[in-house]
Amino acid sequence: MGGFYNHDKQTITTDRLILRRFEMSDAQRIYQLCNNYNIYKSTLYLPYPYPIEAATNWIPTHEENFKNDKSYDFAITDKATGELLGAIGLSNNKTHKNGEVAYWVGEEYWGKGYGTEALKAVIDFAFDEKGYNRVWARFFASNPASGKMMEKVGMVREGVQSQHIIKEGNFEDLVFYGIVREK
Repeated sequence: MGGFYNHDKQTITTDRLILRRFEMSDAQRIYQLCNNYNIYKSTLYLPYPYPIEAATNWIPTHEENFKNDKSYDFAITDKATGELLGAIGLSNNKTHKNGEVAYWVGEEYWGKGYGTEALKAVIDFAFDEKGYNRVWARFFASNPASGKMMEKVGMVREGVQSQHIIKEGNFEDLVFYGIVREK
């Protein structure tokens, strides 16, 4: 389920997916997928309603972040059709050789294993290409499906920050998962 990283193209290829850099031409599809209450309610940073400007302002930040090894954002696309399915990003804490992985998948693609496949590929990218020692992630306790994805790729539950975030006027617990590079 892991992926092959192509340095020249800056893509990760898995069995069913190509994780590639976002292009401005993706903005409309990002808008269509993210302007969805069910995605908003389980993500930390996506607004709702989701304006097209959120996508057009976000995409140009990727080049410098990637070039400076600050973070790596990939479009999750179907290998066969090229269709944009979602997004996955990885931060880079160079000092401590770790980073946070965060992702979303369009609701119409839920339950097909795309998120899990992309997550495994990005963890491999972090360890094998970028030399990380640890990758971590967090999710709302109200979204246990995200935790199940993390467990499928070998991440383990590390703890909970109780009532750490306010979402729609309610306090939400954040659940943390992590994985350490095998020696």
